[in-house]
Amino acid sequence: MRKGLMIVTVLLAGASAAAAGTSKNEMNRVTDAARVLREIRAAPDKGIPESIWQRARCVAVMPDVKKAAFVLGGEYGKGVMSCRIGTSWSAPVFLQLEKGSFGAQIGAESTDVVLLVMNEHGVERLLQDKVTLGADASLAAGPVGRSGAAATDAQLTAEMLSYSRARGVFAGIDLSGGSLRSDDSADQAFYGHAIPARDVLFDKTRVPRSSGARAFIAALDDVSRQSATGHGA
Repeated sequence: MRKGLMIVTVLLAGASAAAAGTSKNEMNRVTDAARVLREIRAAPDKGIPESIWQRARCVAVMPDVKKAAFVLGGEYGKGVMSCRIGTSWSAPVFLQLEKGSFGAQIGAESTDVVLLVMNEHGVERLLQDKVTLGADASLAAGPVGRSGAAATDAQLTAEMLSYSRARGVFAGIDLSGGSLRSDDSADQAFYGHAIPARDVLFDKTRVPRSSGARAFIAALDDVSRQSATGHGA
């Protein structure tokens, strides 16, 4: 009997440790995403235009997207996304970004990626299990600079705009052909149970803004206030 209880205790302790480890991973993703937003806002003249921030329906941030290549290459990253609810932002959902490539290339680097969803159709596309960027939803590398006056027609009409930051340099990035999918296991680890992404993003009665996501939501709120007043960080 005692031996059986010991086995159960060990198993429960192991399960608790695994859950804590998973939760910590998700917390790190949320914290890193908040850091990326704040660092971008530290240089508004070289960042995302104020008018673009104001139009965005949802914002996805994928810190430290890994890119490695030796002839056959690819990019892989994980991040979080929040959508506007009234004058504020929703609790986040977790995402994964994947993009393959082929060509004469060699090297490795890490890049922060920001993806802005500009209209309702783009939002609906992202609520699917998987969306191919540039095919299932129109995509353009986003304009850079405070005013965005030089934005092209493609940028102004795209359902999604994409940006990157590597070695302190911020610019639009072409993610066409990449896939963005929900990370359901991360959502479950973060919220403690399985829940549809739509409920997380748009149903405050089911998912109040988590204290664990406070830093990310606060960073988005700050961006919105600064963009509305036309002032940088």
